[in-house]
Amino acid sequence: MPAVDIQAVQKTYPGGTQALLPLSLTVREGEFVTLLGPSGCGKSTLLKMVAGLLPPSAGRVLLWGLPPDTAGLAQRRLGFVFQDATLMPWASVRANVRLPLDLAGVPRGDGDARVRRALAGVGLARFEDALPRELSGGMQMRVSIARGLVTEPTLLLMDEPFGALDEITRNRLDADLLALWRGRGLTVLFVTHSIHEAVFLSGRVLVMAARPGRVVADVPISEPHPRGPDFRISTAFSQYARQLQDILLQASGDSGDADARAMR
Repeated sequence: MPAVDIQAVQKTYPGGTQALLPLSLTVREGEFVTLLGPSGCGKSTLLKMVAGLLPPSAGRVLLWGLPPDTAGLAQRRLGFVFQDATLMPWASVRANVRLPLDLAGVPRGDGDARVRRALAGVGLARFEDALPRELSGGMQMRVSIARGLVTEPTLLLMDEPFGALDEITRNRLDADLLALWRGRGLTVLFVTHSIHEAVFLSGRVLVMAARPGRVVADVPISEPHPRGPDFRISTAFSQYARQLQDILLQASGDSGDADARAMR
């Protein structure tokens, strides 16, 4: 049974704008799958439907064979990491990470233990008492990831979490994310508009095109793990990146399309 099973899902907004054409896809347990495409192609819309935050206009989304709002009853958990860290500026790192547990009524002692494990997993064990303003952008995003991990999810959804970071920080967090994925046996559905990030992270890349949003290719990245800095400068990496770029350019219908150029 797949972790995520999307069956003929589409999205049309009340004004008549069709955000997503009908599409079907599956994500197997333990996979790292990336949705790659330009802004406006429906990547975030699709991710929110998987999370149960946005209803589809047609079709259905199943998590381990169940609707998203009941999948947790089968001891499956879902974590969501948004594009922005969205931390409470007045609260400590500990309190920010503990928020989902507080909302779920988890006892304080058990919750604090989970917070410590989550922060240790992202390398922030010594920053429990810090305020967000005392942290760099990359550290704030680590806090956001820890908050997504604190419920000990089976499935982690990530919506362009590193898009606003500098390249060095982004590359480092990409490597840390892969280590978390492998170490915890997570299933990850990741959204990005960066071709290079998609190649480095993914086992499969689902390429999306815009106006209206649709999946135009399913590209396996058949490279072993762990993946380090040398992979980024390898011939195989360049070939995958060129393949994805060509698919995006072809889908745009114009080799000079600005969205596709921006993702080089």
